[in-house]
Amino acid sequence: MADPGRDTGQGGSVSIRVLLVDDQALVRAGFAMVLDARADIEVVGEAGDGAEALAVLKTTQVDVVVMDIRMPIMDGVEATRRLCASPGGPKVLVLTTFDTDEDAFAALQAGASGFLLKNAPPADLLTAIRVVAGGQAVVAPSVTRRLLDRFAGQLTPPGRVDDQLAVLTKREREVLELVAEGLSNSEIALRLYVAEATVKTHFGRILAKLGLRDRVQAVVFAYETGLVRPAL
Repeated sequence: MADPGRDTGQGGSVSIRVLLVDDQALVRAGFAMVLDARADIEVVGEAGDGAEALAVLKTTQVDVVVMDIRMPIMDGVEATRRLCASPGGPKVLVLTTFDTDEDAFAALQAGASGFLLKNAPPADLLTAIRVVAGGQAVVAPSVTRRLLDRFAGQLTPPGRVDDQLAVLTKREREVLELVAEGLSNSEIALRLYVAEATVKTHFGRILAKLGLRDRVQAVVFAYETGLVRPAL
């Protein structure tokens, strides 16, 4: 029987295993208290820096890593880069102080599935973890684009663009470009005069062909290949 004092969230049993990474013990304790009060989320580990987080992940099964960016020894950006370099690992949700933080942009480039402001309401943290665990991005494409426009000078210079995009059909390339411009699936459907379900199908194929995880990574890819240029 479920504990009546716990919010059952989106399911009656624990399904999302979370690792909290922050150099402040009190911050970790606060997050843990919020997360453990939900029946569908379980904090399975904590770490005070990126290096410790990677060590924990060697022995602990985790679905989502809630990663602070600025930490001693190994920061969240480097830890995210190393974690995401291996396929099949947990999703990363990075925490930042400002939505224009240069480090937040670097974390997205490193492979994070999105970022959340550190002072966000508890409900936003819960939603973000559930969304990321489900394989989606928690950052609106328009916010991602604003970050990319701001820090475009740090992007990897476009390389063999045609080779990288050759696996896509003309329509898939159009969809990817509109995603990178910040349009939602419904907005893309209106722009291309197709059903929203068709857009979802095209986007799913784009992710599969390019080996991308979510919408955020698709936007980053579009900028890195030069398919979309930063706003002047």
